Amino acid sequence: MTIREAKALLVSYSFPLDKVVLAFIILFLGIVLFDTEQVPESIRFLLASLGFIFPFLVLSVVIAGGAKATGLDQQIATVFAGHARKMIVAAAIFGGLSPFCSCTVIPLIAGLLQAGVPLAPVMAFWISSPLMDPEMFILLSAVLGIEFTIVKTIAAIVLGLGAGFTTHALVQRGLFTNPLREEAVTGYSGCSPSTRSNKKIVWAFWKDDERRDSFIAESKTTGWFLFKWLTLAFLIESLMVAYIPPEFVGNYLGANSEWWLIPTAAAVGVPAYLNGYAAIPMVGGLVDMGMSLPGALTFMVAGGVSSLPASMAVFVLVRRNLFVWYLILGFVGSILSGFGYLVYLQFVG
Repeated sequence: MTIREAKALLVSYSFPLDKVVLAFIILFLGIVLFDTEQVPESIRFLLASLGFIFPFLVLSVVIAGGAKATGLDQQIATVFAGHARKMIVAAAIFGGLSPFCSCTVIPLIAGLLQAGVPLAPVMAFWISSPLMDPEMFILLSAVLGIEFTIVKTIAAIVLGLGAGFTTHALVQRGLFTNPLREEAVTGYSGCSPSTRSNKKIVWAFWKDDERRDSFIAESKTTGWFLFKWLTLAFLIESLMVAYIPPEFVGNYLGANSEWWLIPTAAAVGVPAYLNGYAAIPMVGGLVDMGMSLPGALTFMVAGGVSSLPASMAVFVLVRRNLFVWYLILGFVGSILSGFGYLVYLQFVG
């Protein structure tokens, strides 16, 4: 075998290594090299955490696959029909409960805007959708409890409503007349048909070969996506438990901290947020070490809306004034949600 043949054979069996898997490998090798005694502790923590979350993970995967196979995820077009104010309310509620995550909402937004849907209801959906979905609801309930999860769901819907109605007021005053960049209109043109699709929902999807295959494919994709991110997050959490003193978290991020805790959590949430699923065990670990629940909510809302990966995608998609408005909505909304939860706990909790 020649060198060229060997190289061709190697290339034929090679595949691009997933960035999340690569990050996990690098982090684990770092633990092996720099703190060998931590290796068994991190492995035990990782396996125990995965064992705890596994039933919820399976349920999340089944829901995601079912939404795809039944056609439920294609019903978004029905939400954006009717009077502007009614559309805003429907879009905010749908976004807070929909099966769309932050990785799919950007092309959806591009398709909706290109299809001529008004910006205000799109913004309501845009802000609320990354903050909660059925899979996240299940996983978050398992880690931080049902009350916190319901509060985050309510926050997602309320922030969506606020974003929608304030954007509607600005649009009426002549702002954001052309929201999309010129290059984005061409680049995302393939997304619009799916957003306008309004196929009939078929609940008994297993009777149809194509829908059954869609369920299997979506379950595999979602399962792998959730598993790899949660595995990386649990490994990071094991290091947080090992290296971050609980008294530090309690003093600076705890319930007895000063008022600046919530704005600080919002500021930290933007660069430190990985994604909605990876944040769950990380924030759960911080709460166990003393972080206040309002601070946790602020962190997750700020990161969910305005994390660096999402912001980069939005920057390419929309014009600069709308991009700045999007960041303002995410940052201010997260702070208001944190203070709102703080007031709720003081008077009710």
